[in-house]
Amino acid sequence: MTDTAPDTDPFLEIGRKLFAGEADFIWAANSLKGLPPMEKVEIAFAGRSNVGKSSLVNALTGRNTLARTSHTPGRTQQLNFFNIGNRFHLVDMPGYGYAAVDKEKVHAWTQLIHDYLRGRASLARVYVLIDARHGIKPVDEGVFETLGTAAVSYQIVLTKADELKKGELEKCIADTQQKIAKRAAAFPEILHTSSRSGHGIPELRAGIARLLSERGAL
Repeated sequence: MTDTAPDTDPFLEIGRKLFAGEADFIWAANSLKGLPPMEKVEIAFAGRSNVGKSSLVNALTGRNTLARTSHTPGRTQQLNFFNIGNRFHLVDMPGYGYAAVDKEKVHAWTQLIHDYLRGRASLARVYVLIDARHGIKPVDEGVFETLGTAAVSYQIVLTKADELKKGELEKCIADTQQKIAKRAAAFPEILHTSSRSGHGIPELRAGIARLLSERGAL
């Protein structure tokens, strides 16, 4: 199982304080023309519908209702921007893949996701959320290709890790590492989280804080 690197430890407290501050919804965009100005570093969460993006945003910020959650896939239909501690913008992206809406809307959301990932200079990293119970799917591979072509750094976050036994999670981590090993834009460390239990949340906060520090945003 992947552990937090020792040199990341100082950022555990920095990350906690970062996400303990103000967290506000500031913008929603359903087209590239509707995006906000690139005033701050942006960190985006991407993933298949129902992978738990909104729940993870809420868990990170300690707010149950900051991002809208639903048991119905496809509820996040726009790029939603949140101002975190006035330090960076967290972007909750529409879920790709299955959604309980017509195919034209799904295509439009998917196109928006890929367009945003290709052309946003302020985007520092994308956390691609993968359901630990199901692993990487072909639709995820398509997003990896877009990120790789755009040379946008991304990192895999396994969600719902509490629903797997230790051995199952270790196998999922190993399988995931193998699948991204040759992808230059992929950050090698695999994070594993549970929005329900809080597992891995401090480490994800620390990773974001460290990235912001490297970008001079802290």
